[in-house]
Amino acid sequence: MADQQAQDPVFQIQRVYLKDLSLEQPNSPGILLEQEQPTVDIQLGVDAQPVAEGIFEITVSATVQTKIQDKTVFLVEAKQAGIFEIRNLPEDQMGPILGIACPQIVYPYLRGNVADVIQRGGFPPVHLAEINFQAMYEQQQAQAAGQPSPTLAQ
Repeated sequence: MADQQAQDPVFQIQRVYLKDLSLEQPNSPGILLEQEQPTVDIQLGVDAQPVAEGIFEITVSATVQTKIQDKTVFLVEAKQAGIFEIRNLPEDQMGPILGIACPQIVYPYLRGNVADVIQRGGFPPVHLAEINFQAMYEQQQAQAAGQPSPTLAQ
């Protein structure tokens, strides 16, 4: 019975934490008086690193930059991380777990922290859109294999 438990699949969240957060307003206060609507550029990333045997750190990062013409209104860079215990899973399931399941758990925390820091900076909150991590993962896999992305292929 104990041997069977040692082989059972394990997927547990150990901790979710804010790893890095910065807010820059390089052109304040002058730019705050501008009436023009800023453009918003959002970049997202996912990184998975082994920490110890069966323990992985998954980091979801976001860069949110708003500009009026070529001047930055604000720039937010944030990294939200989670530590996951993942054991006894088939090798072919590890990629999707690390690239889809874990980021889906971490991302809502990142969204909340990004919206909060932007609001604390004196701006209307920018809410990051829901992300389809499965599509993002499949696109990365296709690019890694040198194939056209399934979402972009005609």
